[in-house]
Amino acid sequence: MFPKRFYGLVFSFVMSILMSALMSLVITLLHVGIRPGVVIDWLKAWGLSWVIAWPTIIIVSPLVNVVVNLLIRKDDGG
Repeated sequence: MFPKRFYGLVFSFVMSILMSALMSLVITLLHVGIRPGVVIDWLKAWGLSWVIAWPTIIIVSPLVNVVVNLLIRKDDGG
């Protein structure tokens, strides 16, 4: 278990794994289809996309938080 101060890093790590896995799988299947060796192609694409995804999430998260806070009402009126 990680201390609470690492919440953002752990969240971005898990999110980047899941999102890059799903997106690279979809794109790989769209481009090459289901065929022998597709799992290896997907894992290569996943590895590369994750290396890009995790730092990107860490870098853009503050901006995303600002934008979301601008789009969400401050009152709890529903």
